Amino acid sequence: MNTKKHGCSASHLNSGIVSSFTVRAYHAFVATQTEEKLRRENIKGKTKANQTHYQVGAKVCETIKELGGTMPEDLPAPKKSTKQLEREQKKLEGGE
Repeated sequence: MNTKKHGCSASHLNSGIVSSFTVRAYHAFVATQTEEKLRRENIKGKTKANQTHYQVGAKVCETIKELGGTMPEDLPAPKKSTKQLEREQKKLEGGE
């Protein structure tokens, strides 16, 4: 199975335990920049949109490497998933 996504390894990024602020910021930045590029260049169609998303993500990963930053796949995985933390918060607030 190919675990590369945007030129960065995505092995734990899709595991449901992505709660690191840096990883979230990475995904948000790629998403917003992709959306802007699609709009600006009037890119249409699912295949072209997916290719654009991949290209933008690859460029973001390239920039992270050039700046000497920590790649998303090298960040530590949190001990609890976002869903677990949300459930615990809901219990604390008396929602369950």
